[in-house]
Amino acid sequence: MAEFMGLLADPNRLRLLSALASRELCVCDLAALLKMSESAVSHQLRVLKAARMVAYRKEGRNVYYRLADHHVFSLYQEVIAHLNDSED
Repeated sequence: MAEFMGLLADPNRLRLLSALASRELCVCDLAALLKMSESAVSHQLRVLKAARMVAYRKEGRNVYYRLADHHVFSLYQEVIAHLNDSED
């Protein structure tokens, strides 16, 4: 569990998960949205994919990423809710 939570400690990985929480995106769109290089985005996506936090599908030459399943989405939502409750 510590290793899994450690993955979430990286701000760039959190930004990627945040972007993917609302929709499926390709590497080039993620790079533009997050103002990161495509290489850096691809590297972080490989880490997240190895941890089964993101999944992908290929469409022609493009690869589209999304959150892997409802567990990852729920975890993301719960952390956001916790942080919002902590501010009150």
